[in-house]
Amino acid sequence: MLKGISPLLSPELLATLSSMGHGDEIILADAHFPGDSFNDNVIRADGLQIQDLLDAILPLFELDAYVPDPLVMMAAVEGDTLDPEVEVTYRAPIDKHAPNAPAIARIERFPFYDRAEGAFAIVMTGSTMKYGNILLKKGVTPVI
Repeated sequence: MLKGISPLLSPELLATLSSMGHGDEIILADAHFPGDSFNDNVIRADGLQIQDLLDAILPLFELDAYVPDPLVMMAAVEGDTLDPEVEVTYRAPIDKHAPNAPAIARIERFPFYDRAEGAFAIVMTGSTMKYGNILLKKGVTPVI
């Protein structure tokens, strides 16, 4: 265990976050997401909720400031509806650690799947919130 780093972050996830470069994307996926169908780099985080992982990851992870949408979620499929509480739940850790982050963008299901294929990694969580997947685009880590 490391001081100052959430115990929710497994060694595999920490190594992945560290290996990512600016512009790389990682998806925190709900338990229903077909991660293994889209990407060979799937990290299991069963039992963890996405909002808790956001709270653990964002102190260590700079969002990309050079793109309009460093945060992306899936839009509802036609005829379906979104639960606005999902985004509200995610905004709490985002606003806590990245208060200048823009609004979360929404893209359709199949373009989201295309992004999953090109993502650096997909983290499969235990979240069962409908349309709970969120993509984070890594930015340049500031010099301390």
